[in-house]
Formats: sequence, C-alpha cells, structure tokens
Amino acid sequence: MMSDEIKKGLLGIIVDETEVSKVMPEINSLTYRGYTVQDLCAKCKFEEVAYLLLHDDLPDKEQLEQFEKEERLNRPISESLKSIIKNYPKNSHPMDTTRTSVSHMGLEDPDTADNSKDANMRKAMRLLAKISTAVAADFRVRKGENIIDPDPKLGFCENFFNMCFGKVPSKEVIKAFDVSMTLYAEHSFNASTFTSRVITSSLSDMHGAVTGAIASLKGPLHGGANEAVAHMLNEVGSPDKAEQFIMNKIKNKELIMGFGHRVYRNGDSRVPTMTEYYHKTAEFYQNKKLPEISKILEETMLREKNIKPNLDFPAGPTYYLMGFDIDFFTPIFIISRITGWAAHVMEQFDSNKLIRPLSKYTGAPHRKIEK
Repeated sequence: MMSDEIKKGLLGIIVDETEVSKVMPEINSLTYRGYTVQDLCAKCKFEEVAYLLLHDDLPDKEQLEQFEKEERLNRPISESLKSIIKNYPKNSHPMDTTRTSVSHMGLEDPDTADNSKDANMRKAMRLLAKISTAVAADFRVRKGENIIDPDPKLGFCENFFNMCFGKVPSKEVIKAFDVSMTLYAEHSFNASTFTSRVITSSLSDMHGAVTGAIASLKGPLHGGANEAVAHMLNEVGSPDKAEQFIMNKIKNKELIMGFGHRVYRNGDSRVPTMTEYYHKTAEFYQNKKLPEISKILEETMLREKNIKPNLDFPAGPTYYLMGFDIDFFTPIFIISRITGWAAHVMEQFDSNKLIRPLSKYTGAPHRKIEK
C-alpha cells in the first residue's frame, strides 16, 4: 500500500542501489568503491581515481598507462566546436556554454546512439578528455586569447593549467588542484547525479544525461556554491569584518553559502583535506588574508548556528588563488564530476527501470466548462 506522505526533495528516500560511492557514517567519510577519499588524495593521482570510478578498482601500472594514453589521445576538440566556443555570447555563464559544448560533443560522437557497455565506456573517456579542453578554450576566448591545444606529454591537471594559462604551475599548486579533482569527482545520489540517472532511465544517451546534470549542477544550492563562497570572501574584504558579516547574515535570515550538507551529520569529511591544501596554496601565493577570513567565518558559523563548512568553502578560495575566474569554478567541478556522472549513467543502464515517481494533486477539483 502506497503512503500519501510527501517527502520534499526526496529527503530520506532510498531510490536505488549503487556500488560507486557511499558516505560511511561509521567512519564519517565519503568512499569511492570502498576507498576513503582521504586515502585516495594521499596516495593516488586523479587519473587513478577516474579509473577507479569508471571501473571497479584502482588500476595496476599497465592499466593506468593504457588509461592515460587513451585519455590523452581523446583530448582534442573539433574545429567545429572551437568555432562555436569562439562565438558564444560574451555575457553567457561558463556553465551554460559548457552545457552547450557537451551537447555538441554528442552530435559529433560516433557512439552517441549506442548504449552498450563498451560504447558507454568509450563515450565516458571522450567526455573526461574533451570537457577540460572545451572549458579551457572558453576560458581563453573570454580573455581575447588564442585557444591552446592539449599537450599529450602532460598529465591531466598539468594539461588543464597549460591550456588555461599557457604554463604549468608549481608541483604544490598541481597537487592542490589534483586533490580538489579527487574530492569533487563523485558524491552518490546528489541532485546532478540523480538528474543524470533519471535521464538515463528513459534510455536516452550519455551526452544527454551529462548535459542535464550540468544544468542541475549550475544551481547555487548544488555546484554553484563554490562561486558564491569566493564572492562572499571578496565581499567581506578583510578579517576584521568577517564576524560581523556572518552576524548580519544570520540577523537578516540570509542564506550563507559554503556551509551545511544534507548528508553529513558530523561535518563534510572532504573539508579537512581540502582545507589543508587551501592553506598550502595560500602559503605558496603568500596570501594570509583569505585563510584568516575563512577561519573567522567558520568559527562564527559554528558558534552561532552549529553548522560546519562543506567542500565548496575551502575549494572556492583555492581556485581563486590559482588564478581562475570565479565563474569558471563550477565548470572546473564538471571536469572532475564527469567521472562520477559517467559511472552512475553506466550503472543505471546495467540495471534500469524508468524513474517515474508520483505526485499528490492539490489543484482545483473536477469542474466543467460552462458555455
């Protein structure tokens, strides 16, 4: 017998099974296929984590070499897509242009209509390889600079920096960026991932599912929060204004971005690792102000509301310090999360049932047209 109880936002509803990831409450940690993200950040690079999510385990040396070779071969984007990127409206948000770029990739991909396991894995690899190229191209075009083609001699993170800035930064900066890629890669049935699975459940294609996921990720209650955090830090301006800033927000009952999470009860398990690399990045760039503002904001929120920060809180300023424009923070999220999305799309195809929930009608009663 079905209940009439409404669960807004599907809060507490278990809609399916997954082997991809889980927040394990007994260790208060996000895990990817059983491995804690802390362990993965400490011992693996992003390419190994991407392999783990798309397959069932971490790669051995030979598997990693083949995976990296395939990813590097698939990085170039078509001249057609480059032309489209150059002609995007200059006032458009990079999340909108990235969404459109991925949709265009679906028009060009030879396997778009093939939803077999092998074809979906090929599409996942192409998306992983090409999205970062498209995002970097958009980043350059907006600055009036020439597009830099991918360099097959560089690793995933090094190549992205080179395509954006024309150079590879220090190993400390690359490591911090790599850690952020691992931490953003996957997070179970979040809004964008669930969107991708709903689309997949109708037997649509992977590019369509990812395009929908990007639209979901754009929202400030989901991926867009890292941008909002950077804007907040800039608005605060200095450490001496940080506490009063939070107090005013609380007094006015305004939403404070970068804090709280629906899944975690004892704080976002990804935050300590990302905060460590945020501080290392700030130290490298000799910026003491941003971490001090962040510290006061965090302490004030904990004291006043007992709410802890989420991953976006340290990730946003880390990307800001690295030189990325704020409105590109969430597209950077995409170049990591494509691994988790693709893993879920393939899992949905493997055991599919159309996702079609019910609603409780609260509109007008039955009525007739009187003419």
